[in-house]
Parts: sequence; structure tokens; C-alpha cells
Amino acid sequence: MNLSLSVEIQGSKEKIWQVITDISGSVETIKGIEKIEILEKPESGFTGLKWKETRTMFGQTATEVMWITGSEKNSWYETRAESHGAVYTTRFELSEQADNTVLTMIFGAEIVSTFSKFIALLTGWIFIGATKKALREDLNDIKEAVEK
Repeated sequence: MNLSLSVEIQGSKEKIWQVITDISGSVETIKGIEKIEILEKPESGFTGLKWKETRTMFGQTATEVMWITGSEKNSWYETRAESHGAVYTTRFELSEQADNTVLTMIFGAEIVSTFSKFIALLTGWIFIGATKKALREDLNDIKEAVEK
């Protein structure tokens, strides 16, 4: 499954980058995130940052370990998490459009266990709708934080 959502933000790529790469501060920015615990910091740069993120999804509180797998400052970064028989990736991309910046979030889920594949067949449509809603809320929270 792959989902791609975008939001146009009145702000520079640099300002948006500052907000979206402040992982510790995302508790204050993104309403769905309840807690962040930084596990590893790279010696330099952003790639390699690893953290635990707690949020409520599907009515349940869940904590996932996530890490930055690649990045280019003021342009894009990618995260990865592995949980419940699946690999989840998210890519944040910034592009300029007229006087604004477009932030695009591309979410991917690759199911790797047989049991998870079976569950996905039964409930995948629910997961897609809920995930799209959560991604849209995250993007709107980021937009609000940048524009205020």
C-alpha cells in the first residue's frame, strides 16, 4: 500500500524543514503524537536519528521505534519502522510552488508476514482510510505550526 498526500504551506522550505525535523518537538506540533523518546542521535546530520513515538491509532495507544534512513536538508527525508509483520516507510518532500511550499507525505506499508497478509485481506480497507485521515491531520498540524 502506498498513499501520497500534500498540503500547500505559506512558508519557506527552511522554516518547514525546521518544523518537520524537530522530532522531539513534534509532540507540541502534531496532535496525534503523545510522547517521543530519542534513542540514538547521529554524530552529525539528521540521517540515523532513532526514536520511540507513542500515538493513538485506531483507538489504541501504540509505541513504534522509527528512524531516519536518508535525508537531504530542506528537500526530503525518509523514515522506517518495522512492526506487526510489516515495514512502514514515510517520505517527506518539500517543493516550491509560486510563493508557497508544498509538503508531500508518501506513506508505504509492505506486509512481510503471512499472518499480517491474511489480516490485511480482511481489514485493509479500514486501515487505508484511517491512515489517510491520520496523515492528513499530521499535515494540517504541520501547516498550522508553520503558518502561526
